[in-house]
Amino acid sequence: MRDIDINAPAARVWELISDFHTAPIRMAPGFVVDSTPGGPNLRTVTFANGFVARELLISSDEAMRRTVFSIVGGTVTPQHDNASMQVFDNETGGSHFVWVHDVLPDELAPQFAAAMEHGLTVLKHTAEQANLL
Repeated sequence: MRDIDINAPAARVWELISDFHTAPIRMAPGFVVDSTPGGPNLRTVTFANGFVARELLISSDEAMRRTVFSIVGGTVTPQHDNASMQVFDNETGGSHFVWVHDVLPDELAPQFAAAMEHGLTVLKHTAEQANLL
């Protein structure tokens, strides 16, 4: 689990992550170089380092500002993969972003954790810059 406080309203952060097909490129431009729809609940995400993830949307809940997805193919196909992203209002008028990612085998966890850390940094910058506009 990774989380971060963002100096932008939760509604703004949700705008960046809520559309399954465009969320990766919108929330992490530069870190993600392409997000291509592969059907109503599938997308192929290409990262700047060449990693490709084919992802399946499990659920999206606008009221809870929560989305859940799973890697089902690509450069690495985990035995098990489940990720959720959720945005909460915080007491300062900004937001708190929580990203949970479960993956098997365990050997993949450090690689995924490093990508999540970098992705959170880019998301924070993207959301805060957009909030200034």
